[in-house]
Amino acid sequence: MHRRLIAPGALAASLLLAIPASAADFSPGAPGIGDPYYPAYGNGGYDVSHYDLRLTYQPTTDRLEGTATLLAKTTQDLSRFNLDFLLDVSEVRVNGTKASFTASGEHELEITPKNPLPKGTAVTVVVRYSGVPSTKKAYGFTSWHRTPDGGVGANEPEAAWWWFPSNDHPLDKATYDVSVAVPDGSQAISNGTLQSVSSRAGWTRYSWRSNKPQATYLATLAVGKFDLTTGTSESGIPIVNAYSKDLGDNYGAARASLERTGEVADWLSEYFGPYPFNALGGYVPNTNTGYALETQTRPFYSPRQFASGTNVSVVVHELAHQWYGDYVSVTGWKDIWINEGFARYAQWLWSEHEGEGTAQEIADYVYASRAADDPFWTVKPGDPGPENQFHIAVYDRGALALQALRNEIGDEAFFATLKGWPQRYGHGNATVGDFVKYAEEVSGQPLASLFDTWLYQASKPGAPAARAVSIAPGSKGVPVRPKSWKKIAATNSVHEG
Repeated sequence: MHRRLIAPGALAASLLLAIPASAADFSPGAPGIGDPYYPAYGNGGYDVSHYDLRLTYQPTTDRLEGTATLLAKTTQDLSRFNLDFLLDVSEVRVNGTKASFTASGEHELEITPKNPLPKGTAVTVVVRYSGVPSTKKAYGFTSWHRTPDGGVGANEPEAAWWWFPSNDHPLDKATYDVSVAVPDGSQAISNGTLQSVSSRAGWTRYSWRSNKPQATYLATLAVGKFDLTTGTSESGIPIVNAYSKDLGDNYGAARASLERTGEVADWLSEYFGPYPFNALGGYVPNTNTGYALETQTRPFYSPRQFASGTNVSVVVHELAHQWYGDYVSVTGWKDIWINEGFARYAQWLWSEHEGEGTAQEIADYVYASRAADDPFWTVKPGDPGPENQFHIAVYDRGALALQALRNEIGDEAFFATLKGWPQRYGHGNATVGDFVKYAEEVSGQPLASLFDTWLYQASKPGAPAARAVSIAPGSKGVPVRPKSWKKIAATNSVHEG
């Protein structure tokens, strides 16, 4: 055996050649994606394309165990990266190799792969975890709702941390497979289409698939004892609705409302274009929350939404979000008007459809019923601030802005804008500014001043500005309250606990 003798200088040179010149450039991914409203939400350095969640949940103890597999691609030379997560982690693997990890901040899981990851690398991250979601809090709250027969993950702008590790911001949308084993007699409800149901040794596994890009806060999980109804919309979309068996007096009203889901979705498609997903439905667990949420393809509704009887208006609101919020998602949380102003305006259109007050009559009522010194007018729907993200002004003044736009550019251009916008930005993200430019493109009119008046001024638009877009009280003062107003107002707690 002959040894080759290498001079020390030559050895050093060969080692240098073996190390990429950019090795020193590898750096940790940012602990936040860059949203000024929520600086710690989301993460930098990678983009997720798919989540595969294989879970087991015990309703009696609220214990969740799971393995999450994330498919991602690096967007920088990455030495370390974060996931947003709260439960207890036992193992992390990156591309098959064990990685070190630690918890940091309020909701961060820091992962250091054995080898740094060059930009553009396909990455598979496997996280094994367990815990009791209802015992976990971040920033003083929880987004996991314990119910008498199980639990629910649903909230905005954050819910994922309590049941799966993620890059939790709408900028990073992905497809999902969610498979959950629960004791026989319970059901697991999630987004998309039900792929299979199988039973073994006292446990039943439900496997759901969302095959279109979905924001993390729009992913949902509900476990409990439900009555399920299935059907198909007139346009051919399969529908699955779920009602907790213990809704009591609210059961009938909830069912009478949600069973119109297919009808409402088909009606909305006349305004917004074809329904963008391959599944429809909704679920009503026995939670003590007050809000509803547009979880993709299968909105979450609280029993309280139906405490006063049927409320199809809230179904209209959440289904409108499937286009405005889900199909087209916000670029940053300051763009929330793109979601809420349009979902509220859909309720106004439904009122018109039902003969319970036109959108114009509702706009006149909203404008006239709020005095100029009402704090309502100090909230700017185009950039309300995190503390006012779900303020009623984002909804009502936000919809008022759309009526002002409708009157300014005329019905033909207005409805062409409503229908064309989801197609332009579908399965992606957009800003309020993007919408302004798009409306100008469709209408051929300059609209920056109009939007500034109705979305960005911290004051009530004066009578001249209101009259300019045909919104102002008549000579008799406040207009008569539209018949639909009570049901519309009943959805004002849509995002309140």
